Amino acid sequence: MGLLFETHEGLIAKLEPTWRDHGLSGLEMNALQRLSRSPGRRLRMVDLATQTGLSTSGVTRLVDRLQRNGLVVRETDPADRRNTYATLTQEGDARLGQALPEYRAAVQHWFIEQLPPDQLDSLLAALRILRDALRPEATAIT
Repeated sequence: MGLLFETHEGLIAKLEPTWRDHGLSGLEMNALQRLSRSPGRRLRMVDLATQTGLSTSGVTRLVDRLQRNGLVVRETDPADRRNTYATLTQEGDARLGQALPEYRAAVQHWFIEQLPPDQLDSLLAALRILRDALRPEATAIT
């Protein structure tokens, strides 16, 4: 477990400047990426909480920050007012677009290029098995 924690901390240390230089936290970067890949560039708040591993109050605070910065808006489902969505704004999409090239380059260098392709494939397969066992609610999320 120590090796896993050390690896995670090392990767975060290498990736953090790529989102911090664009005024984002890692959690904010994660949320913006998930919203950008979702249909209509939006997710129900409960689904965003599940995908980010946050509690409902945690995702509320995250979306509050993103909304204050003009990166997302909240929208109520007119068909079911119990559902609230976080929707990526044009400003949020632009901020993400500015950060992504540097972020992707860092992921490529510090994660993908560190392993031969067969080892990377094996690692990803093993991580999916662990994720599916530990977070079954996240298995629909790839």
